[in-house]
Amino acid sequence: MRKALIAAALVAVAVTIFVLGRGGGEPVRVTTTGTHYGVTVVIDKTAERDFTVEILLDSGDADAVTFSAVMPTMGHAMPEVAARKPGPGRFLAQGDLFSMTGVWQLSIRVTGRAGEETLGASALISG
Repeated sequence: MRKALIAAALVAVAVTIFVLGRGGGEPVRVTTTGTHYGVTVVIDKTAERDFTVEILLDSGDADAVTFSAVMPTMGHAMPEVAARKPGPGRFLAQGDLFSMTGVWQLSIRVTGRAGEETLGASALISG
């Protein structure tokens, strides 16, 4: 039991060092797939609380995409945002999309010829 606690503490320290060491410099990238669609989500911090979320279609043909995020551990939920479509297979959402650093559960709702599907993923958002 003691070894497990030590291992958990070391993992927590490593994650903290990783998060603090990132300094928000590199965009966060997550990929998720469903039955009809596959997406890569690229999250980039643009200002103090402003983010750009780029949703790139890896598979499927989408007409519309919405994005939302929740942080269940802290009870935070950000409203769903309709992403604009600047080009084929590319959607952008911008603004105050995350209220704090930490692990967020992403929800990407994709609508297209194959129907509507909600894809989920987790992302570590750092300052």
